[in-house]
Amino acid sequence: MRIAISTGGGDAPGLNAVIRGSVLAAIHRGWECVGIRRGYDGLLDEDRVVVLDANAVRGITHLGGTILGTTNRGDPFRWRGQGADGSAIEHDRADELVAAFRRKGIDALIAIGGDGSLRIAQRLFREKGIRVVGVPKTIDNDVGGTQLTFGFDTAVQTATEAIDKVHSTAESHERVMVVEVMGRHAGWIALHSGISGSADVILMPEIPFDMSKVCEKIARREAEGRHFSIVVVAEGAAPRGGSVSLIDPEHQRLGGIGDKVAHSIQEMTGKETRSLVLGHLQRGGSPTTFDRLLGLRFGAAAVRVIADGKFGTMVALRPPTIAPISIDEALAAPKTVPLDSDTIATARDLGISLGD
Repeated sequence: MRIAISTGGGDAPGLNAVIRGSVLAAIHRGWECVGIRRGYDGLLDEDRVVVLDANAVRGITHLGGTILGTTNRGDPFRWRGQGADGSAIEHDRADELVAAFRRKGIDALIAIGGDGSLRIAQRLFREKGIRVVGVPKTIDNDVGGTQLTFGFDTAVQTATEAIDKVHSTAESHERVMVVEVMGRHAGWIALHSGISGSADVILMPEIPFDMSKVCEKIARREAEGRHFSIVVVAEGAAPRGGSVSLIDPEHQRLGGIGDKVAHSIQEMTGKETRSLVLGHLQRGGSPTTFDRLLGLRFGAAAVRVIADGKFGTMVALRPPTIAPISIDEALAAPKTVPLDSDTIATARDLGISLGD
């Protein structure tokens, strides 16, 4: 058996752990592993397929990023190129990709990625017959069917540490500090880091917020002699009756909600307010112990699923085990924060405003 491993979409702490888990589990079975560089670029444009043996994955579990590189523009069904006039065009190169798979003697693919990469894997399996097993990767924790995705725990740790640090400057200057974290469709990072970091307000995509409610919370703290406040806002949060904030409407790139919330708070309360965007800091750095272990478990589980011949599936954390589910189930809908969850109830019981 010869299996290929690819990493696509945004990077996440724990990717290298998944690669190592897959490679060592495959070698244990006498299989051969290869890695596709930069998503599918390594097969379509660069022909950069590298052998992954035990030496290639030695000492990488603790490293952030991915030794294979990644891209979020590598969809073989909608490959971006240039027309004769220099304009951007898209064309289907999936058949070229399949032919490259055959030439390289690849029997199965472990596709590590979020919803975009998993959708490509789903089409390769369903429409082109490529034997695929997916591994869920996103710091947003919004892939369906799995309790957690690797990278999420590290992102929450990074965000919580940042919130801890802004407390001192907020209190010293008696300011409101607005911290913008990632979370396009789901507020998992905002909620977990906000509660853990003792935020006063948490704004998430799941709960459209009312700025008057946010300012009421800040005013109450002011009346109680607490002359500073911490607001955590997910990038996909939106005001009631409004829309998400975009810094690149053409490509639907989110951003700027932290600045908008900060401006509104200062205007409505008169409190000096500053905003901080954590951005890609949440993607970087060494994975936490939890993400290292989860990544290794996912990687080894993907090889077991291949051995069982269960293709068109994604490995999912279903405590206490990791089990294969259909990619269809994983992509049915983004996994958002349940509004009746214990974590939401905890936030409310602690007096944290959710903007509603």
